[in-house]
Amino acid sequence: MKTRIITAIVALIVFLPFVIYGGIPFELMSILLATIALYEILQMTKQPIFSVNGIVTVLLTWLIVVPDRYLDFLTDFGLSKMELIFVGVALLLAYTVFSRNKFHFDQAGIAVLSSIYVGLGFHYLADTRNAGLAFVIFALLIVWSTDTGAYFIGRAVGKHKLAPHVSPNKTVEGFIGGIVCALVIAGGFYYFADLPGNLILIFFALIVLSIFGQLGDLVESALKRFYGVKDSGKILPGHGGILDRFDSLLFVLPLLHILQII
Repeated sequence: MKTRIITAIVALIVFLPFVIYGGIPFELMSILLATIALYEILQMTKQPIFSVNGIVTVLLTWLIVVPDRYLDFLTDFGLSKMELIFVGVALLLAYTVFSRNKFHFDQAGIAVLSSIYVGLGFHYLADTRNAGLAFVIFALLIVWSTDTGAYFIGRAVGKHKLAPHVSPNKTVEGFIGGIVCALVIAGGFYYFADLPGNLILIFFALIVLSIFGQLGDLVESALKRFYGVKDSGKILPGHGGILDRFDSLLFVLPLLHILQII
């Protein structure tokens, strides 16, 4: 517990100035976090990052995560971001032909899906901060209140296992408790921060966001269980890796934009 607390304090000291300042420093931080998270997945799946497929996967992830306004110059060459993404995917698939079975279709699928999963999540982290600091706080409160409510209510009254094959300690009661906690805490912040939007619609959106936040956590748990690892990485002592800390946000952040809350 002491290690977890020290790590949390150091992380706040390091990252909080970036969150508060926003702009290019925060965007660069988002790209860095996405790169580390991608490295953790590649390491789990036994794909070296310093390889042809590893480098192409990193470049593909950067292409996805970088804010769109920095790619406006592509139109001068008659290109679009989606077309370049296709080129990256095509290169990964082409490498399966010339790698002498060292890199195959399954690994290409992992590389592409990881780029989309990590890239889009951190892309929307930067987009959310550009929309305003209050929206970042709102997103964090959704995740933190959901996790806290699920943990304490699950421990207090949890009896029915939610997904025992993936995460044995999570319960249906905790799952519901997390949603309720998010409605109270994140919903209260949204109201008192006077953020725009219909509160009734935000209420229903929060239910969806809390559910997806918990799904994001379960997805990463399933990933780690499949590959037989306890944590995605060791960069945050007592907390695991970047993916361990951002798994819920990677689902919540894009959804905030899809639901047009931002």
